[in-house]
Amino acid sequence: MSLESPASTKTIQAVFLDVDGTYADYGVVPAAHEQAVKDARAAGHKVLICTGRPLPMLPPSILGAGFDGVVASAGAYLDVGGEVLIDRRFCADLAARALAVLDAHNAVYILEAQDAIYVCAAAEARLRAHIEAHFANAPAQLSKGSASILDKLVPLADLSSVVFAKISVFSSPAPMTELVAQIGAGIDVVENSIAAEGLHAGELFQAGISKADGVAAAIAYLGITRENTIAFGDGHNDLEMLAFAGLGVAIEGSPTELLTIADATAPPPRKNGIATAFALLGLN
Repeated sequence: MSLESPASTKTIQAVFLDVDGTYADYGVVPAAHEQAVKDARAAGHKVLICTGRPLPMLPPSILGAGFDGVVASAGAYLDVGGEVLIDRRFCADLAARALAVLDAHNAVYILEAQDAIYVCAAAEARLRAHIEAHFANAPAQLSKGSASILDKLVPLADLSSVVFAKISVFSSPAPMTELVAQIGAGIDVVENSIAAEGLHAGELFQAGISKADGVAAAIAYLGITRENTIAFGDGHNDLEMLAFAGLGVAIEGSPTELLTIADATAPPPRKNGIATAFALLGLN
């Protein structure tokens, strides 16, 4: 389905943008995307980031356009206009079970909180190597995107006291599904969401939480109906968000599952897809 302007251009839309692979490419936002967001907000629309990243991984280079809110940690956190509406964290039991399984498999992972990104000090060198290898695949002008992760790392000898919203696994000898089975109740996974590590990398999050939770809470707060929401995404953790939105837009090249449920598609960041889509939708 092709994109077209909503029936009434005067209707205020709530637009939700995934970051990696949608609004940004390797963490770098095209100038055309930033301008499109500024123009849409100037026209009265509400534009919010809706990402798997926690707040520390959203530097000014990503948030520079100005946004009406942020859904972070794949729905575990929501801030609209400076008011925190959702802040869900792993309970102590689930956190302990997850860390025990990850450490037993000698996995490389980070704990994502809204104040910092934590890594086991003993695994820091391996983590940095994985991240640097991932961004080495980026075009030269995009390689700087790694700073949004590497500059925020807090190494700790003991992670047991950290309170966090999500775990990102960069490398595990065991497949993610096996880790989930061993951790047990209360955990879910999005596989292969971080780097080209196949089924041995991904995001571990609290079962039952998705980006759609953040979208629903945000529009309830803003007084905007579900029919007047537009969501853009390119990954497995965008499935619920695109299914929930009045208009779900998948980025070209997204997984088949996402393309199947999407109402329309848009070009990737390297082709200024968000700017093109906003223009076609009459958001600016």
